[in-house]
Amino acid sequence: MTKTNYWAIVPAAGSGQRFGTEVPKQFQRLGDQLVAQHSLSRLLSIQCIVKIIVPCDTAAVYWREIPAASDSRVELVAGGSERVHSVLQGLQAIRGQADNRDWVLVHDMARPCITGADINKLIAELADHDVGGILATAVSDTLKKVTADHVVEVTADRSLYRAAQTPQMFRYGLLVKALETMLSDGQTPTDEASAIEYLGEQGKIVEGRRDNIKITHREDLIIAAAIMNYQETERCV
Repeated sequence: MTKTNYWAIVPAAGSGQRFGTEVPKQFQRLGDQLVAQHSLSRLLSIQCIVKIIVPCDTAAVYWREIPAASDSRVELVAGGSERVHSVLQGLQAIRGQADNRDWVLVHDMARPCITGADINKLIAELADHDVGGILATAVSDTLKKVTADHVVEVTADRSLYRAAQTPQMFRYGLLVKALETMLSDGQTPTDEASAIEYLGEQGKIVEGRRDNIKITHREDLIIAAAIMNYQETERCV
């Protein structure tokens, strides 16, 4: 029986326009390290991941400040114009090495608070799944569906909804097919799971921690720093 390998792709080519600074969010300082160092080091703690591909601006000077980028399991490759193109670049980088049944974990570089426990939970719960799945959390806020004029139309049943996180983990061959199919049809996936759904496949939801936040705005750095301090105190990194 062929061994199933685990690969990770961490797109980091974005300019972070919503962040509002010239320095992309993945290169912002968070404590005594850059955001990208935190994210990569947490993925590197998962021993079954054989390679971490980082589609990015490989010439960015900030990589010199990120020790994890020099790890033998980390490979920087040229990123694409949008996230989906970067993920495909990452998938292309392991073509010929990865089997169609291998697992690929796609993680946001801007989610440095991911815990090893959540990654291992995702891997364990999906081990025998044919498609894959994602980390997600229950929605706690009341959801309102509004019209184009910002008028409340209906209150949604939040028990039916989950907030998607990363990593999102799918079979290599299926993920390639899903992303390429959407692009060829002129569609852009919002995340890897939406591409899988486009093919008519159904991924599994694995309950994740609420502190796996995505850094999008500058104030998120303050929240992430507080989360990391708590995680270190509780030893749940």
